[in-house]
Amino acid sequence: MAFFDLADFDDHEQVVFCSDEASGLKAIIAVHNTNLGPAVGGCRMWDYASDEEALVDALRLSKGMTYKNAMAGLKMGGGKSVIIGDAKSIKSEALFKAFGEALNRINGRYLSAEDVNITTSDIAIVNTVTPFVTGTEGKSGNPGPFTALGTFLGIKASVKHKLNRDDLTGLKVAVQGLGSVGYGLCEHLHKAGAKLYVTDINQAALDKAAVEFDATVVSLDEIYDQDVDVYSPCALGASINDKTISRLKAKIIGGCANNQLAEPRHDKALVDNGILYAPDYVINAWWHH
Repeated sequence: MAFFDLADFDDHEQVVFCSDEASGLKAIIAVHNTNLGPAVGGCRMWDYASDEEALVDALRLSKGMTYKNAMAGLKMGGGKSVIIGDAKSIKSEALFKAFGEALNRINGRYLSAEDVNITTSDIAIVNTVTPFVTGTEGKSGNPGPFTALGTFLGIKASVKHKLNRDDLTGLKVAVQGLGSVGYGLCEHLHKAGAKLYVTDINQAALDKAAVEFDATVVSLDEIYDQDVDVYSPCALGASINDKTISRLKAKIIGGCANNQLAEPRHDKALVDNGILYAPDYVINAWWHH
């Protein structure tokens, strides 16, 4: 693998590969840019298919955080970390302490926080060995509910701009991913009167959404084909790609997932298809305020 030739390596300032044999920690920390201040971005735990997949995710996510923090007017740069492995089986106090020691070695150039499969209690363990974390309980806390609210407000603004309507009653929204943020977004949309079409790998979350929000459950692949006003990607990145763009019937894309476009050129493809895209690093950055 030619690291410097990777499409997602964008002159990153620092990429650190961390491992700890005793705890089983395998992590990648990517610092994209610190021009505005120390790099800040969450830690994601995922059972990646390969180390290269984990690296590309870290590179893409950290670059996105540079844009997100800058757009939010913060004196923070962009960084991100990923821990490789199944969150259901590898989590331990030793693993998170080892991750904290890895943060210490970077010495404040990067501050970590919650992301996919990482909770405030996990960050609390990391915080016992390092000060270089944010999103701790009793301070800024879990950003999920604020991200959900910000994404909801972003969708409202997009609907006003594209469809010239303030009332969301009857608005049809396809939500891909019912994690803590995606589910919170559904709560706001349901209260506003929207009709929801949802998908997720977690059947329990789908069953709950069907009951609580009267949501229509569709398969993972069918979510792209729904006849809706808004497509809201709230799972992993790159769901807007060469295979899916032509299938979208929505006129608005607004969701809380990071790195929704598989490649930069897909923004033009959306414009050509008459779709309004609310950039992820803007619509999901509201919680910073």
